[in-house]
This record gives sequence, structure tokens and C-alpha cells, in this order.
Amino acid sequence: MQPRKIQPRRHEQTQPRRHEGTKKILQFLTLLAGAVSLSAVGQHSATNAAELVKDPAVKAALEAAKANEAQTIADQIRFCEVPAPSFKETARGEVLKRTFEQLGLQNVRVDKAGNVLGDYPGAAPRPRLVLAAHLDTVFPEGTDVKVKREGPGNNILRGPGIGDDCRGLAVLVAIVREMKKARVQTPGSITFVANVGEEGLGDLRGVKELFGTTMKDQIDRFVSIDGTGVHVTNVAVGSHRYRVTFKGPGGHSFGAFGMANPIGAMGRAIAKINEIQVPKQPKTTFNVGRVGGGTSVNSIPFDGWMEVDMRSSDPASLAAVDASFQKAVDAAVVEENQRWGKPGMITATKELVGDRPAGSTPENSAIVRSGLETATVLGFSANLGEGSTDSNLPMSLKIPAITIGGGGRGREAHALTESFDTIDSWMGTQHALLLTIALAQR
Repeated sequence: MQPRKIQPRRHEQTQPRRHEGTKKILQFLTLLAGAVSLSAVGQHSATNAAELVKDPAVKAALEAAKANEAQTIADQIRFCEVPAPSFKETARGEVLKRTFEQLGLQNVRVDKAGNVLGDYPGAAPRPRLVLAAHLDTVFPEGTDVKVKREGPGNNILRGPGIGDDCRGLAVLVAIVREMKKARVQTPGSITFVANVGEEGLGDLRGVKELFGTTMKDQIDRFVSIDGTGVHVTNVAVGSHRYRVTFKGPGGHSFGAFGMANPIGAMGRAIAKINEIQVPKQPKTTFNVGRVGGGTSVNSIPFDGWMEVDMRSSDPASLAAVDASFQKAVDAAVVEENQRWGKPGMITATKELVGDRPAGSTPENSAIVRSGLETATVLGFSANLGEGSTDSNLPMSLKIPAITIGGGGRGREAHALTESFDTIDSWMGTQHALLLTIALAQR
């Protein structure tokens, strides 16, 4: 919620000029009154959960969220068994679109990027809360996405993406379902979004479209449900991702021996990248995640490529490791050419393929306090943390934003063996539900 700018009353603008000292005192008192007023607004936003749970409709919705957790888990499995690699989320998006329509959301639509949106109107259009969960997974086409139940009580779900972010999608739908059934009314309005492009080289394309075009200047608060457990992420870990392509003429491994090698240059670059020194706090990282190139074992390759990921929650640290990476690549090319006495033979092109902005939402902000307090009111705790999620984008735009978990316990995210423990997973559903209602207040 943006601070309200306090304007003097119209008749005060035409008053005779006051003594300068008196004028300054009055200005100070006006600013102080405004600060108190804004503080009260923020406090109301962060402390209304205890009152909200007394409302019969809200209480009914919360009780139903726990009682109907089996339905939420069934949805989680149903969504997860529809493949949704980044850039190919259409099939899963269609399932969410039908579900939104069946639950009675208004103005259900799909935007240019493939985001699926549905509105839950409040008494007024604003404030507008967007509650989102991402459709895509890190797994390529052809991955077996059948979910299996394991454990003595069949409480373990195992399948690619079952926690990240099929859980978020299921909780998103559960919130709509229980609010509709209990006829929960809110002063502000809510838009539910199943968005594309959160993972990998999706580069937040879904939320970038959402904030840049689809709902530009219409979003007052943003919550992403991503991952498992009960937590509040208020620090955005930014990332730069590059695809670096090394090129040269190539040739026969025997007949053209002595020619500079693009993969040789890439190997030198990787070695140099691995020697980069980064701070432990704020945590700053780098990784060469994928490599490729060449045509055969007996050919000097004409190209080689690698994909590099760098991360930090501190923009300056991220910029510093990026600069070190740039120098490493440039130096590697020079050294490979010098090694074979062939200046300029090998070249390198560095393409920025991912740019997630770093940022944060202050711990004392109303939205963060609401995230923590709603858990406390429900009888459990939520910890603050950092991560790289869809909330990175609104945080960088200074729009109040957090990411929360969907409950349960997830393990081995981004692995084919990813699992989700359903014991007490209803806690995440309840937390997300109460927080949604709290943030749709004025």
C-alpha cells in the first residue's frame, strides 16, 4: 500500500503568510500527524488477523481448509501429472483455467505470456492483492510425471515438481474454494494467478508480463506461494545467467592440430571462474551449470558453449561477481589464442539469458508482519528467509511483496526424486488462506 500524501486544506493555501517559526512548527506537526496516521494504517494491516478469525465466514473457511485437505492433496497430484516445462506450460494452464471457472472466479482469462488469471471481487477494486503460484517445472519434455504414494500411511507423495510448485497451485485453488463456499467478503479485491516462467531460463517472464502489461499499475500487494513448509520470504536473491558461446574455425584433430580450440578456451574460462572469490555474507554464488559443443571426438570443434548462474541478495555483490566472470571469459580467450599463436582466432559471445533483480521487503513492513502474525494467530510459527522467486520482481519495483510456503515438508526439489510429506500440510493451506483475507483488507 502506497503512503498517502497529505495535502493542506484548500483554505489554508490562501491564508495570510505566518511568522516563519510558527510556520515551521505547524509543518512539523502536520508531518508528525501524517506519520502517526500512516503508522496506524500499517499497524491495522499487520494486526487484524486476530480479529478476522472471529468472523463467522472466515472461521468457517479456515475450518474447511483443514477438513478438506484431502481435496487439496488430490488437486496437487492432479496438477502435477500434467507436464509443464518452462515455455510449455499450456496444458497445465488449461487445467487451472477450467478449475478457476468451475470455482466461480470472475473474468477468468489467459494473458499474452500464458498466465491464467481470475478475479475475486471485493467491495472495492483497491487495494488489489495478487496471489500467485507458478505453473512451470524445471523438468524437460518426456519426464515421467506420475505421482506415487509411499510410506506407512501413504503420506509421502513422490514426483517431479510435487512440491515446487504443484503444492502452491493446489493451495491457490483451495483458497478460492473455501472462500467461495464460506462466502467470505473482503473490502479489497483479489486476483488469483497461475503464472508461467518462474523456473530456469523462464526468467520470471510471467510476472514480468503481469506487472509490465497485464496488470500494470493495478497491483498493491503481491504474494507468491512457492515451495513447502510455513515460511515468509522477504529477501529476494537476484541472479544473472549467461550463455557464453566460444567460436573458432574448427578442423581435423590430426591434420589441423595446432589450431586454437573453442572448448579449450571454455575450459580455461571455467577454471578461472572457479577461482573467483565471493563474500560469505551476503551469500554470493556462481555455478557453471551446463556445457556443450563439438561435432565428433576426432574434430577440433568450431564452437563450445556454457551456461553460468550467479546469485546474491545484494545488488553490489552480484555486480562484482558478474564483473569477475566477464574478466575470466575475456582472459581465457586471450590465453587460448596465445597458446597456439593464433591471435583473434577464438571469440566469445556472452548473452544475458536471465536477470532476476535482487531486493527485499522490510521486516517491519505491514505485509511481512501480516505474514508472520497470521501464522502465530493460527497457533504455529513462520520464519523469515531469502530466496529467488516470483516476488523478486515486485520487490524490485518497491511493491509490497512476500513469498510463502504451501505447508507440508518438501525434499529434493528440482530432482526426479522430489517428494512431499502431507502430514499437517493443512497448516500451510490455513496460513495462506488467512493471509489472503488479511491482505485484502483496507
